[in-house]
Amino acid sequence: MHMLRIVEKFLRENDIAPTKFGRIVAGDPRLVLDMRLGREVRHPMQKKILQYIEDYAPAKGHL
Repeated sequence: MHMLRIVEKFLRENDIAPTKFGRIVAGDPRLVLDMRLGREVRHPMQKKILQYIEDYAPAKGHL
């Protein structure tokens, strides 16, 4: 649940659609929806998510 909270906060603060986030980070537009439904992401995916959030800079046009 902790990872979902981090993702939800990031999406809210940056006004990013969950499907867009999932597509960019994992190539899976259902990633966030599935997490909301209880999907547990494995450690490698957690690292990708956290790295993307850490590196995100709207001014650089990441999205």
